[in-house]
Amino acid sequence: MSLLSNRNTNSARQLRELLSASDLIQAPGAYDCLSARLIEAAGFPVVYMTGFGTSAAYLGRPDVGLLGMSEMVDNAKRIVDAVAIPVIADADTGYGNAMNVIRTVRAYENAGVAGIHIEDQVAPKRCGHLEGKLLVPAAEMVQKIRAAVDARNSSNFSLIARTDARAVEGLDRALERAYLYREAGADVLFVEAPETEQEVEAIAERLRGTPLLFNWAEGGKTPPVSLERLRELGFRVVIFPISTLLIASQAITKALQVIKQQGTPMSVMAYMTPFKDFVNSLGFEEIRELEKQYTSERRT
Repeated sequence: MSLLSNRNTNSARQLRELLSASDLIQAPGAYDCLSARLIEAAGFPVVYMTGFGTSAAYLGRPDVGLLGMSEMVDNAKRIVDAVAIPVIADADTGYGNAMNVIRTVRAYENAGVAGIHIEDQVAPKRCGHLEGKLLVPAAEMVQKIRAAVDARNSSNFSLIARTDARAVEGLDRALERAYLYREAGADVLFVEAPETEQEVEAIAERLRGTPLLFNWAEGGKTPPVSLERLRELGFRVVIFPISTLLIASQAITKALQVIKQQGTPMSVMAYMTPFKDFVNSLGFEEIRELEKQYTSERRT
């Protein structure tokens, strides 16, 4: 995104148009501005701000509800400002009751996010693929979704309702909750952590007619499903929340091991993006042009 560009004020509408189109939306996870810019440069239409990755990058800690709303919104705003494509953001449990959800929706929407997902876990929540989750009553979550619908300024702002009931109450109850959340006004449904491909198929069949999000959780409880199969089943969005995070972590670890063992990174230089290319990918040439445009000529 150009430094002179205004924030993409149409991102929510763009996401709505993508949801209404025929193709499945692939949204890799970004944990910071750099990973978001790389996702955009790779040609993906949407960035997903991962809560797991945000917690890892922001605090160096697991996703167990340690981050508050302001910290998550701050990261979301930075990512939104770094790219020109829509951003879907993790909004955890909405950070409290229905009153808190109102504030959460307005904060994320004001940050320029195109859509958020909120979940039916008890706070403090934890990653959907970790053990020990607890749920709020379905009726309480219904009220939070209704509050979210009423709070948004634009009907284009997408509200994604996530249920973590599969791990706590079983698949049938998770689907029952999803029905209730759809009736409460959720635009997209997200049934977290199905454990077999048959369960993925059941979700697609029983919730047919509503846009569905699939969490391609790398190494999580859900088995890997091909993009072609997800298209056949009718899913509308697939997120890859921590691919960038896990690959970056592994690459950094290997580079540090080489430096520790060999004294310099010389033997891994061939695997690095050339410095000049990397700097240019951050918009350095644009900054140089702006400097020429706005820097007064030196007096002699």
